[in-house]
Amino acid sequence: MADRSDKLRTVICLGDIHGYLTKLLNIWSNLQSQIDPDSFNTATIIFLGDYCDRGPDTRKVIDFLISLPKRYPNQKHVFLSGNHEFAFAGFIGVLEGEFEAKETWKEYADNEEIEGWYKGEGYEKMHLQGRIWGGWFDVAQGIDCKGSIFDAAPTFGSYGVSHGSSELMKVVPEDHKKFLADVVWVHEEDDVCIETQEGVKHCKLIAVHAGLEKGKNVREQLEFLKAKDVSVPQVTGLSGRKNVWDIPEELTETIVVSGHHGKLHIEGLRLIIDEGGGLEGNPLAAIVLPSMKIVRDTDNLS
Repeated sequence: MADRSDKLRTVICLGDIHGYLTKLLNIWSNLQSQIDPDSFNTATIIFLGDYCDRGPDTRKVIDFLISLPKRYPNQKHVFLSGNHEFAFAGFIGVLEGEFEAKETWKEYADNEEIEGWYKGEGYEKMHLQGRIWGGWFDVAQGIDCKGSIFDAAPTFGSYGVSHGSSELMKVVPEDHKKFLADVVWVHEEDDVCIETQEGVKHCKLIAVHAGLEKGKNVREQLEFLKAKDVSVPQVTGLSGRKNVWDIPEELTETIVVSGHHGKLHIEGLRLIIDEGGGLEGNPLAAIVLPSMKIVRDTDNLS
């Protein structure tokens, strides 16, 4: 089985980084060590979103990600948006598409005080998620947050400004703004191989940060995600939980891979690759296809 896998295209799906540069550098080194050079250097690498917040190095993490296409020109790099990038982009005003800011606030207006929505410079034109991201969560609720409920304070700090400062809009470099504007909400890949007990399967792969909803038309969900419609207050495919955990029943022979959930969960073709790497003591994980091998930043490799 291993010999067959070596001849098949390598696809790597890497979980939530959340501002931890050291974890990212270590897992990248471990992936290089565990995959033969030809396969690694021509791999499709899908980053599953949530590059920012919680950890101290968001700016350096994005620098690293931006550098990859030039450093590894024969790899294919896919950068998914997580709910955290959506909110970051919303705060600094780089969400693509038209939206009426106040329309995104209405449904959740009762939460404004508890979630401490941002009310500083520029808030009038800001998407709901940006206001929550740059706000101050009420610590009296008993949840220990770094600034906002998104734990965004370390991201502000990585750019040299204090949490909730409108200066962030000015100091984020243009190439970072472009990166945040360009991240995709969903990615589809044809003919991805995966090793199973029955042998190697050739499947379609759909990568989306949180997942796809059961009971809703999959084609319509994919069209919505591809269109990046920012007029909604939040995007279920990026921020859902139980409602996007499973694979929709209408999908067959389709791998659905996500991060987001703080768990490593592999059940059939549903792959959730996020061991809570946004917490300092937890590992950053990736899965390598077709072998289904899990690689972590904590692997002790010589």
